[in-house]
Amino acid sequence: MRIDILTLFPDMCNAYISESIIGRARSAGKVEIECTDIREYTEDKHRRVDDTPYGGGMGMIMSPQPVYSCFTALCERLGKKPHLIYLTPQGKTLTQERVKELSKLDNIALLCGRYEGIDERVIEELAPEEISVGDYVLTGGELPALIVADAVSRMLPGVLSDNECFEVESHFESLLEYPQYTRPYEWRGRKVPEVLITGHHENVKKWRREQSLSRTFERRRDMLEKARLSDSDRDYLSKLENV
Repeated sequence: MRIDILTLFPDMCNAYISESIIGRARSAGKVEIECTDIREYTEDKHRRVDDTPYGGGMGMIMSPQPVYSCFTALCERLGKKPHLIYLTPQGKTLTQERVKELSKLDNIALLCGRYEGIDERVIEELAPEEISVGDYVLTGGELPALIVADAVSRMLPGVLSDNECFEVESHFESLLEYPQYTRPYEWRGRKVPEVLITGHHENVKKWRREQSLSRTFERRRDMLEKARLSDSDRDYLSKLENV
């Protein structure tokens, strides 16, 4: 899979995608992530990519021409049009289900806004999917783009050591993850749950499932509506309801 990040700050993005699991996956060819500097495509002789908003107001607006030229040049390099995503607080909130869907695509391009946003005309022209990473506002789209790139990349074959690394995590099956422990066995008077040191795999599996159900019930009960629940899961949740 290839992920392209269209940004005014490629160095910011490159610093993140060159490290840790994503960096190793890029080096191993498990995922291709490239950053393109939108500023390189401006036709302004002073390399400006923004201007003041019509109608007045605070801040600056990214001009349509550099954004459009940057994306069309990318399409020409690739020989096709990648699925374009504009990171904006006005988009649909990113979910793990959408991450799984995006991970099945061959190529996505992530458009990062800055300042007070991007001229609406180029958004209308390119008609991207609009995604938000939460109900808050950041100074630009780079961090949201990196969130999408990270979340999608770790779903790809070979990026993590085993599929189980993400299949048991929070939100994968609309459940929160069970609590995790490591050495030492006892820390500040708190001990690791006994079931985890018994070596009885079925009991451990049952405990973890119940912990996931309990946490989701207590913290994000809304997620249970979309979760795939077995009869035993429902029996366990009914007991929680009656506590």
